[in-house]
Amino acid sequence: MRRIPLALAIAAFAPFAQAEVKESAADAFFLTFTGTVAAPTAKAYDDIVHVARWWNSEHTYSGRAVNLSIRAEAGGCFCEKWKDGSAEHGEVLMAIPGRMLRLRAALGPLQERALTGILTFWLSNDDSTTTLTVEYRVNGANASGLDQLAPSVDQMLGDQVERLRRYIATGSPEPPPEEKAAAAAAAAVAEKAAADAEIEARIRALKAEIESHGAATPARAGGAPRPAQRAPKNETPQPPRP
Repeated sequence: MRRIPLALAIAAFAPFAQAEVKESAADAFFLTFTGTVAAPTAKAYDDIVHVARWWNSEHTYSGRAVNLSIRAEAGGCFCEKWKDGSAEHGEVLMAIPGRMLRLRAALGPLQERALTGILTFWLSNDDSTTTLTVEYRVNGANASGLDQLAPSVDQMLGDQVERLRRYIATGSPEPPPEEKAAAAAAAAVAEKAAADAEIEARIRALKAEIESHGAATPARAGGAPRPAQRAPKNETPQPPRP
């Protein structure tokens, strides 16, 4: 089995140094992702262009990332073609191998909202390490509600960028078993914490309800005599025995 060098493993599996929603408003948002990967810029650029190898199939129309392609020249199509149809995800605006790739791309549900999106991949080299910066700027009308969409787009694109970085470093966009296990464990801990918090909240609410009912019913004084019990009806008192 081929072993992955430690430097590549660290570069591939460490989270991005910076992932940020830089701007967010009803008519625009601006997302950035910056991190490093142990690979030359020429390889990183070539891997970006071969989008079918790292894009998540969940974010395609056909359900298969293998149907994607990018023609890396001005006017080139970031397209998806399958047996029953085709779709243009974006158009290449500028391509400088080893340095930058820019597309006009209203990704996914942004397309039908008549929005304009500019997706840029920046590459810079420091010895054998490439700094990858991905920027996504989306603009629309004041009624577009883009500030509400920004978090979900940030999550989607962040996943794609992480897959790209893993692919550049290791040849596979999928997280290793150890990372999957750690993510599953973290999710289980978070789910248990949420369930415990919900149970605790219900207990507090029940206690408060009991206390409020208790306060509404006046308590009987401890020394107050109980009312005399009446003899049952239709019962003749018996005379005392000698």
